[in-house]
Amino acid sequence: MNARQKNRKGFSLIELLIVVAIILIIAGIAIPNLMKSKMTANEAAAVEALRTLNSTAVMYSMSYGGFPHQISDLGPAGGSPNPSSASADLIDSVLATGVKSGYKFSFAVVTADPAGNVLAYSITATPTVVGTTGQRSFYTDQSGTIRATSSGTADSTSTPIS
Repeated sequence: MNARQKNRKGFSLIELLIVVAIILIIAGIAIPNLMKSKMTANEAAAVEALRTLNSTAVMYSMSYGGFPHQISDLGPAGGSPNPSSASADLIDSVLATGVKSGYKFSFAVVTADPAGNVLAYSITATPTVVGTTGQRSFYTDQSGTIRATSSGTADSTSTPIS
């Protein structure tokens, strides 16, 4: 060896390949855990959104004599500063669209009186992409009980969550 090769500093190709392999192994372990954590967070956000929708539906009924006809009725007023039965301004504009935190919320009128006042409703929350944004679907109605299932769409017979 001459003096020039002896003073040369750096990593060999083998050393670099070992470091890359270690990084790939760590990433292979961390990424699935990250995805599971994201799904768990989305599911918790969906449950909280259902609680919010239930409580705001009660507030809406106190003001307008019945539950809302759709989720957007609970949302903010477009250009008007005054809330109305079509835009009560009780929830944020994102939730009022029916899609938030990887979940799609569907509102259904179950019963209404002859005057058109909604007496009973149901809300389902389903993952926008099952297995990616969430695993479970959720259901609630005017009773306030939130139910969940891991298979299909939750309904009134699904298991209540605590």
